[in-house]
Amino acid sequence: MTMLNPTSGAVRLLSRAAEHGVTVCFANPGTTELALTAAFDAETRVRPVLCSFEGVCSGAADGYGRMLDRPALTLTHLGPGFANALANLHNARRADSPVINLIGDHTSTHLKYDTPLTSDIAALANTVSRYVGTITHADDAAPQLDAAMAATRQAQSRVATLIFPADFQQQSAAAPAPLVAADTPMRGEVYLDHLGSVVPALRDGTRAVLLLHPRAACAEGTRLAGEIAQATGCDVAYGATPARCERGRSHYAIARVPYFPEPARAYLDGFRHVILVGARPPVTYFGYEGQDSELVSAERLQPFASVEDDLLAALRALHEAVGAVNGSAVPSAPAAPVPNALAARICERVAALLPQDAIVTIEGSTFGGPFQAYSAAAAPHSELALPGGAIGMGLPCALGAAVACPDRKVVALQSDGSAMYTLQALWTMAREQADVVVIIAANRRYQILQTELARIGDLADMPVSAAMTQLQAPHLDWCGIAQASGVAAYRVDAADAFDRAFKTCLTTRGPTLIEVLC
Repeated sequence: MTMLNPTSGAVRLLSRAAEHGVTVCFANPGTTELALTAAFDAETRVRPVLCSFEGVCSGAADGYGRMLDRPALTLTHLGPGFANALANLHNARRADSPVINLIGDHTSTHLKYDTPLTSDIAALANTVSRYVGTITHADDAAPQLDAAMAATRQAQSRVATLIFPADFQQQSAAAPAPLVAADTPMRGEVYLDHLGSVVPALRDGTRAVLLLHPRAACAEGTRLAGEIAQATGCDVAYGATPARCERGRSHYAIARVPYFPEPARAYLDGFRHVILVGARPPVTYFGYEGQDSELVSAERLQPFASVEDDLLAALRALHEAVGAVNGSAVPSAPAAPVPNALAARICERVAALLPQDAIVTIEGSTFGGPFQAYSAAAAPHSELALPGGAIGMGLPCALGAAVACPDRKVVALQSDGSAMYTLQALWTMAREQADVVVIIAANRRYQILQTELARIGDLADMPVSAAMTQLQAPHLDWCGIAQASGVAAYRVDAADAFDRAFKTCLTTRGPTLIEVLC
């Protein structure tokens, strides 16, 4: 049977995806996906983007989904290939990003022989997916794609996975039934039941904070929350690291609960009322000896909206109930200076030079904290962070954002340790000419782990453990890595040299990299 059979299950599946508005597939195919690979020649409405590692496929699909709120496909090879994608699919699940994974399996008649690449793909997929479907006949391809799309329209956990045996990919399929548009079911206005307790809490003269689910971090949600704060004197913070938020001058600057338990508890202890707008009750990132995992006692928590609610509608209702005024939120003031370390000075310059409507991905503590101090006064931009905590997100996420929004400059603020997990993204950036400026904090160590390790004892007394948090002997040559991948690169060790390199990168179309020796 020809691989270009125009009525094959593989072609039917891609065509159905195109009917749903899917236009991109981040692909790392193998032998059991060759019929799907060939189908891209028959169904040209879905563009394949080749990635040389599956973790790049999944991280790029995450970044794409965050920017457009519609899914990209990933294409990976059997269970082991899909397993390589799992860490960034964990991040995508935590980010509530819509993603549809396609996994080619052995032919249905070959599975019984338990050959070397045979595995329990469904068990792997269930760890990160809301929906897992196995296609059992070519005619099943389009209906299974419909079911996967339905899963991506939910409020949270929007990853779907389809397992497609190779024989059914090639098998001819009947024309599927016409696509029927489906509305995502919404909860009723449950949050209205809580207005009677939340509004008095905002008016009783004590301090209150609105703790937002990151899904409310869009431009309208940021504006509404800022105007509620202006009307009531409350604070506003994200209840978890936002997958995407709108930030910069003209946007109200929403705070983030600190990462470490002591400053997080000190921040939240300042509020009598912690009002949950889709957010979960706040807990520490990890469990620490002598620290309660819960950061706020139950009597101080005020439930308002659930994550399943329309959070913008909930904020609009609260906005009206407290008499907030449209346009009243005070624009963000410039941040207080950060101590004059080079990383902080670099972040100040990035914020000062950032183009209007840029997209900034942030992975790593070296640049992450300082940039947050300065970015509120930058030009309006979108920020993509790490809600799932699995490192290796930054470079692929930047790639996916650039594919999703080719007319917006992407700046990837990236630590060197986490960049090593998915450095293959640089090659795909070059292949796609993705408009990304990668800024590597080359401090040659896992800084966050050194900070955590110091909670146990003095690093000087733990030379073996301390060495396991270092990236030295040999030093990583990020300019060499970038240039070998087809990406122009610059190395700097001072703020003025960074200024010159960054300005050059901002005026260059396509991927560039700046290695900052800090």
